Amino acid sequence: MRVLKILGRVLAGLIVLALLLALGGYYYLKNTTLPQTSGRLVTPGLSAPVEILRDTNGIVHVKAANEHDLFFGQAVAHAQDRLWQMEFQRRIGAGRLAEVLGEAAVPTDRFLRTLGVYRAAEQAYENLPDDLKAIVDAYVDGINAYLASNPPLPLEFKLLGFEPEPWTPADVLVWQKMMSYDLSGNYEEELLRYRLLARGLSKARIEALIPGYPAAAPTIVRRVPERLRPPPAPPEEAPTPAPQGAAWVEDLLAVARTLPSSLEASNNWVVGPERSATGKPLLANDPHLGLSAPSIWMLMELESPTYRVTGATFPGLPTVVIGKNERIAWGVTNHAADVQDLYVLDETDGGYRYRGEVRPYRIRRETIAVKDADPVVLEVRETVYGPVISDAVDAPQGQALALRWVSLEPEDETMAAFYGIGKAANWEEFTAALLRLKAPSQNFVYADVEGNIGYFAPGRVPVRKPGHSGKYPVPGTGEWDWTGFVPPEALPRAYNPPEGYIVTANNRSTPEGWPYVFTYDWAQGFRAERIERLIRAKAKLSPEDFARIQGDEVSLMARSFRPVLERIQPQSDRAREWRSKLLAWDGGETAGSLEASVFQAWYAELARLPEAEVGQPYWNEPRYLRRALLEGDPACEARGTSCLDFAAQALERALARLDALGGIVPWGQLHPAVFDHGVMTHQPQLRRFFDREIAHGGDRFTVNMGAYDFATFRMNHGPSYRQIVALGHPEQSYWIHPMGQSGNVLSRHYADLLPLWAAVEYLPMGSGDPVDRLVLEP
Repeated sequence: MRVLKILGRVLAGLIVLALLLALGGYYYLKNTTLPQTSGRLVTPGLSAPVEILRDTNGIVHVKAANEHDLFFGQAVAHAQDRLWQMEFQRRIGAGRLAEVLGEAAVPTDRFLRTLGVYRAAEQAYENLPDDLKAIVDAYVDGINAYLASNPPLPLEFKLLGFEPEPWTPADVLVWQKMMSYDLSGNYEEELLRYRLLARGLSKARIEALIPGYPAAAPTIVRRVPERLRPPPAPPEEAPTPAPQGAAWVEDLLAVARTLPSSLEASNNWVVGPERSATGKPLLANDPHLGLSAPSIWMLMELESPTYRVTGATFPGLPTVVIGKNERIAWGVTNHAADVQDLYVLDETDGGYRYRGEVRPYRIRRETIAVKDADPVVLEVRETVYGPVISDAVDAPQGQALALRWVSLEPEDETMAAFYGIGKAANWEEFTAALLRLKAPSQNFVYADVEGNIGYFAPGRVPVRKPGHSGKYPVPGTGEWDWTGFVPPEALPRAYNPPEGYIVTANNRSTPEGWPYVFTYDWAQGFRAERIERLIRAKAKLSPEDFARIQGDEVSLMARSFRPVLERIQPQSDRAREWRSKLLAWDGGETAGSLEASVFQAWYAELARLPEAEVGQPYWNEPRYLRRALLEGDPACEARGTSCLDFAAQALERALARLDALGGIVPWGQLHPAVFDHGVMTHQPQLRRFFDREIAHGGDRFTVNMGAYDFATFRMNHGPSYRQIVALGHPEQSYWIHPMGQSGNVLSRHYADLLPLWAAVEYLPMGSGDPVDRLVLEP
């Protein structure tokens, strides 16, 4: 017994010692990784002192005597709170992840080097006018001045064993290019259709599997202006060269999908004074992007005598992307305009045939440094269209596919657009600034203190020859080259429409009869329709009504499957019971709903219908699935069953799957929103320390969007930021984003906003009383 007591005391002592060491280690890391947020910091390069104020939620307010010092100070604040995120982002864009992550990152680096995004960023900087270069230079100088102060580095640098290099202008502009890549995904749609062709599907069958935009669904602009001529009738579709096997196309799609990706999912809307309870316009925005730790956004107020803007910023980029100034407010969703095309090259004698002659490839040599391994050397082939993107994967039997994309062109003044709208005081100045935006084309909604509302979708959108839809790769012989770009007067816009409101949710921007086609890959209209219904449900709306709309989780997609439920005949008593419950359900996919869990498990099983045909386990095209189940489809015939029997069996399988996962639980428990760290989520020992998750409702088609992975039900895309602006009533304007303001895992602001975001609650828009004051001194 005495020995046991001694051992117990020794064990207890060891546990206490371990706890003390852990606690000491925690405070040591915290003290050596968190930035200085009060006092004074010498940062050469300023012309006058700059204040960086932080409130109790970590919201940043930068005050400067001039714009140079303002963007310098913004860079310092970004670097203080998000230095690792900024480092990771620039390494993605430059194709330099393998330097610090090793061989596992080589495929991604190879793809980005082949694409040439960093090279395009370097060219874009060289071609910027002096006033824009000055903004970029001020921002770069701010980051480098902060790095030169020998600041504490975030934990990721310590774990990976390297320190950040000084920044260059291309490091800034490359993330603008990567956001354009994230929001310009048409070439992936082309590759998907090309892969289906390679599997033997006809174009008619592919059109059935990927339905076009419904004729009855809402468009953003409702009328074609008289000044625009109707389009001519299109001729037959441009020829698509026969694909040589599907495997290499699948490989190319797979490596492209290792990068951050977006969905056709964001909401913004605006109502005029006649529909507003405040007597002034109200504007809302919630862009839907991939969820991550830290958040993609950082909330800021920027103030100088000539530039005073409040809103959401991208760490790594100057200015404000979404927000308001003292006169106007704006919100942004993805227009999804098709600004990318793939060209199948006719190769011969080391070159390719173009306009009747053989053109030699221009060769660009790229060397990828790899941690703990030999470097990888690439020879990238360039064409009149752009890089041979198929060289990003080993495809000895594949075709040479060249990519043309407007963001790879040598001139790009997109940053000027966001700088300009921050200074705009009216509609004319707002639209004039946006005409400098190149890519990605976005849906901007607008409101001002005078009571005006508007919509504009700027961007450099190519015009294709009649017959070239942009849906499939075309021959790269010169016959199907772009013929120009949509002229400014034909870009979609609306100003003070008679309806008194404007809604965009990645739905079709223009009605039938518009002379230019922007894309065929619109979102399916469910969110836009739901938002319009909710706006029209009240004569006048308040900011609180806008908040309820942003939090709405009624799925019109789920409701659209009611006729299928009415017609199926499940075999088991349990499935019949749940069929009855789903028929009585209103489609509300709240976090506490059991019906939402059963419906989504059923929908996931329905999405398996064309699995053998399309070569992937799930096919998330609800309009195809609904039509197939109600009207019959070859995929059911291939399974040797009727489509309604397949749907009934799918309900049985859904219940069995839920049982295997632990039973039927509330949708938020089955479907948490997950915020994974870009690197540490792949380290089992560190994942729980860096990653976060929280219960969430909704699906891909609800206003409060909750897109998820069909294999796990875990939500990976959602509202990345929410704002509600009451023009003329700043005290009734609100904002929130998930996670927190800091990217440092040891900071109290790493994830402190997550519960508010999940509950669709908000902070007042702007910074509160400062609790930290840092003065940057020249």
